Amino acid sequence: MTPRRNRHAANIWHLGIKEFRSLSRDVAMLFLIVFMFSVSIYADARAKPESLNRAAIAVVDEDRSQLSTRIIAALQPPQFITPEPVSLADMDRGMDAGRHTFVLDIPPGFQRDVLAGRSPALQLNVDATRQSQAQTGAGYIQSIVSDEIRAFAQRHQAPAPQPVELVPRTLFNPNLNASWFAAVTAIINNVTMLGILLTGAALIREREHGTIEHLLVMPVTPLEIMLSKIWAMGVVVLLASSFSLQVMVKGVLGITVAGSATLFAFGTLLYLFAAASIGIFMGTLARSMPQFGLMAILVLLPLQILSGSVTPRESMPEIIQNLMALAPTTHYVALAQSVLFRGAGPDMVWPQFLMVALIGAAFLTLAHHRLRSTIGSMQG
Repeated sequence: MTPRRNRHAANIWHLGIKEFRSLSRDVAMLFLIVFMFSVSIYADARAKPESLNRAAIAVVDEDRSQLSTRIIAALQPPQFITPEPVSLADMDRGMDAGRHTFVLDIPPGFQRDVLAGRSPALQLNVDATRQSQAQTGAGYIQSIVSDEIRAFAQRHQAPAPQPVELVPRTLFNPNLNASWFAAVTAIINNVTMLGILLTGAALIREREHGTIEHLLVMPVTPLEIMLSKIWAMGVVVLLASSFSLQVMVKGVLGITVAGSATLFAFGTLLYLFAAASIGIFMGTLARSMPQFGLMAILVLLPLQILSGSVTPRESMPEIIQNLMALAPTTHYVALAQSVLFRGAGPDMVWPQFLMVALIGAAFLTLAHHRLRSTIGSMQG
C-alpha cells in the first residue's frame, strides 16, 4: 500500500473513531439503538394483530350434549382462555362490562339437529371494540366448531368418499406463528431506519456543533469524511442487529432461525453502505435535526412498507414494483428473508447481493457528489 493510500486509510480510521466518541456522548441516540433492537423487537413479535392469544370467551350451553361439550373443550389456550359458562340472561351483561370478547350461544337440540342432517345455527356475539381479536377470533371459532361437528358426525354416520384428498405441508413456520415473521421483519426494518438516521444525524451534528469547520481546515477529503461515518455507524448497527438476532430472537423469544447468521451479517454490512449513503445525502439536504427528522419520515415509510417486508411485492401495482426495484431495501429484504426464513445459501441469493452492491455504489457516488458540493459552498 502506497503512503498516500496509507494516509487515506488512517484518516478514515481516525475519523471513524471520532464518530464512536461522538455517539457515546449522545444519550438519546444510544437509547434509540438499544430500544429498537430489544424492546421494539419483543413488542413487534408479541403484539401482532394476526395472532389470537388468550382471548376472553364465554359459552351459553343450552344443549348440554356430547357435541356441545366437545366444542367447548376445543376452545382452549393459547388462542382462548378457558371458556366461562354463563347463562342466557347474563350473556349481554358480560359483553357490556367488557369481560368477554366472544360469547357463543349453543341452542337446545343442537346435537339432535346435526345428527338429523339439518343445519342448526349457532349465535356468536363479538365485542368489535377489541378490533385485532375480533377480526381473527370469529374465523378461529368458526373453524373449530366446523371441525368438531364434522368429526362428531363422522362417528355416527358413514362419511361420504372424498374424490380428492388435499395434504397441506407448512414450510419454514410449521406452527403458523406470526411472531416468527414479525421479529425478523422488525430487525430488517430497524436496520434500514438506523442505518439512515445515524449517518445523517452524525453529519448534521457536525454542522450544529460547529465541528464541520474544523474538518474543512484539516487535510481530509469529503470522501474520507463520508466513509468514516459510513463504516463507524455501519459497525454499530451491524453489532446491534447481530445481538438482537442471537439474544432477542433466538434467546428471549425462542424463535428458530434456519439460515446462516454470518451470511445475513455480510448482507447487512453490504446494505448498510447503501443505507448510510442515503442518510448522508439526506443530511446534506437538511439544515437542522428537526428538518432531517421530517425528511426521514417521507423516506423511511415507503422504504419499509413497499420493500416487501410487510406485504408481498407481487400484490402491489406494477409501477410500484418497478420503482422499488431501484431501492436497495427491496433487495435486502429479499435476501434477508431468503437466508433467515428459508435457509438459502450464497448460490441462491447472489443476485440480491449484486443488486444491493450496485445500487449502494450509485447512492455512494450521489452522496459523495452532494457532500463535495456542500463543503465547497461552505468553504466559498
